[in-house]
Amino acid sequence: MLMKSIAAGLAGTALLATVAFAQSPTVTTDKAAPAATATTTTTTASGQWRTSKMDGLKIYNEANENIGSINDLLMDKNGDVKIAVIGVGGFLGVGEHLVAVPYEKLKFVNEAVAYTGTKPAATTTTGAATGTEKTTTTTATTASTTSKWYPDHAVFNATKDELKNMPEFKYSE
Repeated sequence: MLMKSIAAGLAGTALLATVAFAQSPTVTTDKAAPAATATTTTTTASGQWRTSKMDGLKIYNEANENIGSINDLLMDKNGDVKIAVIGVGGFLGVGEHLVAVPYEKLKFVNEAVAYTGTKPAATTTTGAATGTEKTTTTTATTASTTSKWYPDHAVFNATKDELKNMPEFKYSE
């Protein structure tokens, strides 16, 4: 008796499922079905920068003075970056003055900033019959970084004081 009940239950379930499947509406259109649009993406992104790595990127002026860092990048509806929000001054974000500058005014550099300070000099001493000459040579070194995901720094033609005097950028809500 138990087997008859189980068999009847399974048959009833199968019958209801078949009826429900047969009643599902089919769509008829006059147009042909659109072809599946597949977007092709590459698995490598040579020459591209990650925007997540641009946050905090240091900005220098032409005199190699650190004048701030990128806090945000603002883009239009087409996805083109239009504005860089730069943080000037402050400490760990406290007291920082935010300014908006046109993105195209930033020049991105892949090499490290040239160190122009003094370091222990290499001294060469040459002796002659009449006296001694000393020649001091100081060389500036730059370390090259070859990061493929973000530049080393950006250059903007302004001083830190000029940026601090610009109108403060505020996010509208």
